[in-house]
Amino acid sequence: MNGRRILVTGATGYVGGRLAPRLVDAGHEVRVLARDPGRLRGASWADSVEIVRGDLEVQDDVHRAVAGVDVVFHLVHAMAGGGDFARAELVQAQHVATAAKAAGVQRIVYLSGLHPEGEELSKHLASRVAVGDALLASGVPTIAFEAGIVIGSGSASFEMIRHLTEVLPYMPAPRWVRNFVQPIAVRDVLHYLVEAATVPDEVHGAFDIGGPDVLRYGQVMNGYAVEAGLPQRPIAPLPVLTPWLASQWVNLVTPVPRAIAIPLIGSLLHDCVVEEHRIDEVIPPPAGGLMSYREAVRLALAREQAGDIESSWRSASAAGAPSDPLPSDPAWSGSTVYEDARERTTSAPPEAVWEVVEAIGGDHGWYSVPLLWSLRGIADRLVGGVGLRRGRRDPAVLREGDTVDWWRVERIERGRLLRLRAEMKVPGRAWIEFRVEPIQNGGGERTRYSQRAIFLPSGLAGRLYWWSLVPAHQVIFEVMAARIVAAAEAKAAE
Repeated sequence: MNGRRILVTGATGYVGGRLAPRLVDAGHEVRVLARDPGRLRGASWADSVEIVRGDLEVQDDVHRAVAGVDVVFHLVHAMAGGGDFARAELVQAQHVATAAKAAGVQRIVYLSGLHPEGEELSKHLASRVAVGDALLASGVPTIAFEAGIVIGSGSASFEMIRHLTEVLPYMPAPRWVRNFVQPIAVRDVLHYLVEAATVPDEVHGAFDIGGPDVLRYGQVMNGYAVEAGLPQRPIAPLPVLTPWLASQWVNLVTPVPRAIAIPLIGSLLHDCVVEEHRIDEVIPPPAGGLMSYREAVRLALAREQAGDIESSWRSASAAGAPSDPLPSDPAWSGSTVYEDARERTTSAPPEAVWEVVEAIGGDHGWYSVPLLWSLRGIADRLVGGVGLRRGRRDPAVLREGDTVDWWRVERIERGRLLRLRAEMKVPGRAWIEFRVEPIQNGGGERTRYSQRAIFLPSGLAGRLYWWSLVPAHQVIFEVMAARIVAAAEAKAAE
């Protein structure tokens, strides 16, 4: 049964980005479907899989992707896209179900959410159930795993818990903070997913999976506090704090943007615990047993401190973010384009300048005016954008598709070019580009550092937006260029 041909959808996401290489390691032939294959170019496992371009909302694309496949892992969620994510998720699932049946696929595997029976579910959980039902009704043997909070470095749930606990010494919380949840380590989720590829064909249905601990949500936060070496946080349930208000609070004090926070918070209105253990008859627990919540937190913290984050919820595109790459300059002919260009020549070698450029953002900051940069980040959060707190996957190394605060790496030519595309809320499309190149100057070798901010406005609002910020840009970008060069020179002198 080993050596199956497998399609993974959602390979640019948190779970899919970890599953694909593990399936390869298990001896399977893996194909991944991506709307933008360039976002996988920097993945360490990209050369080990077949990458096909396609959109799950285009039926023909899905039919092409499933052709010749034995197993389909459907791991796409549309929360980060905002809007009617439930409709988008159902359409995508129906396309997968139809194409899988027509292609003679032998197994579909889906990751859903734990939920109580007989209750009116949040939009987020109701969508998970609807997608699972559509796949289970496909006529193809299907396993729908139903998991609770997934704990691991880079998961949205873990980030929400971590930042709420670290930022707030006192926790005003909704009444549902007393509800029960059953977290599961991402390591254990991946164990079940990998094993699902080779279960007997007659296995079909939804299966609960969860870790060994059943906790109140308040215990989840204070369990994190213990592992992080923080004092226990007093938690006061407030009846007036609605899910919508709570999600706005999460949006402001954590890196998780509103588009993801609202459905996640809505899911906490219910007790989400394992109600049956039929999975043990199909897939035994991993060797050594399931990981406890505190162990999972401890491992996630160690991975984050070491900069060893394999994948992250940040990989999902932000709502309303442009998906097209930066157009070439000639293509701008006839369009309105605003640009702020800066250039410096330095005695620092190109390697030192590039090291500073590639490490920009996150904990290193933006080598500019922190107050102005922070205010822009706060403003973006207030209007539902991603703000500055998304940080980076790795503190020193970037790859295409990575997030850097409110930017995404659109193109990287290591040692020479870094182009970031904006995912903040702006009336238009924005990029910032950094170039590093050696130059000969009077017989000696120096380095040219070039920095370019580009904005393609949308309508009058976009033009007013740019011109209102010109005075701030004069300060921000001038200081940025000067400080990046100064940091490179200091690094070269070490």
